[in-house]
Amino acid sequence: MGRRSKNKRPDTGVSGCVVVDKPTGCTSHDVVDQVRQALGTRKVGHAGTLDPDATGVLVIGVGSGTKLLQFVTGADKSYVGEIVFGVETSTLDAAGDIVASHDMTLDPDAVVAATQRFVGAIEQIPPMVSAVRIDGKRLHELAREGKEIERPPRPVTVHRFDVTPTDDPLVYRAEVDCSSGTYIRTLAADLGRALGGGAHLRNLRRTAVGPFTLARACPADDIELTPVADLLDGMPRLEVDAEVARKVSHGQTLGPAGGDGFLAVAGPGGELLAVYEARDGNLCAAKVLTGS
Repeated sequence: MGRRSKNKRPDTGVSGCVVVDKPTGCTSHDVVDQVRQALGTRKVGHAGTLDPDATGVLVIGVGSGTKLLQFVTGADKSYVGEIVFGVETSTLDAAGDIVASHDMTLDPDAVVAATQRFVGAIEQIPPMVSAVRIDGKRLHELAREGKEIERPPRPVTVHRFDVTPTDDPLVYRAEVDCSSGTYIRTLAADLGRALGGGAHLRNLRRTAVGPFTLARACPADDIELTPVADLLDGMPRLEVDAEVARKVSHGQTLGPAGGDGFLAVAGPGGELLAVYEARDGNLCAAKVLTGS
C-alpha cells in the first residue's frame, strides 16, 4: 500500500453550491479545478459545459452538492451572442478556420422571419467540436484527429430566438432561451444557410441556467459558497417531522404523491435530506443526501 504524500492537504469536506461567471479563455474543468483549490476538496463538479471562448453562468456542486447536479443539468438555458453572416468556420464559431465566404445582403425583416423556422421543437445535428459521444468517443476528439463522421440529429426545444441588427449590417445580436442540449452555434449556422449563405457565432454568453442567473454569479477568482439546498431553487419543497425524516434518510417510499415531478424534502430543522419524485402514485426517493 503506497504512502500518502506529506504535502497532500486533507479534504475539508465542505458542501454547497457555487455559481460562477466563467471568463473566456478557460475550460469549465479549469473553473472546477479553481473551486477545488479554493475550497480544499476534490469533490466538485459542474452542471453543463461552456466552451472555452464562451462566458457566463456555470453552476457548480461541491461535496454532497455534486449529487444534485443532475437536477440542474437538464434545466432550460438562456444565451446572448452575435451571429456573423457571410462567413462559415470549421467550428461554427469565431475560434475556427474560415471554410467558406458568402456575399450576403440582409433584410432585417427577413432575418427575423427566418428565425421562426428554428423556434419550437426542432432537430439539430451536433457540431463536430461538441462533447457528444458516438461509439464511445467524443466528437471533439475525432475532430482533433481530422475526422468528420455522420451525426444523428437530436431533438431540442427553442423557446425564444430573437435577433436584432447592430451597426455592422452582417452582424446581428441574438438572444436565445432553449432546452438543455441546444447548440447556439448550430442555430447561427443553420440560420445563415436558411438565408441563402452562411454564418458563425461569436461572443457567446450564457445568462441563465434554470433559476441561476448572472446576477447570482461570482467571479471565478472570488468564489462564494452557498448552501447545498440552493441547487434545488425552484423545486417544490416539503418539510417533514423527525419520524418521516428517519424514513427519508433510508430512502423509504412516502405516499401517496400529490402531483408530478420532483420534490425537495427537508427535515424539521430545515436541513435538506433528499429529493423525491412522483412514481406509480407514490413519492419515491430519487436522491438521498443524508450520510454523505
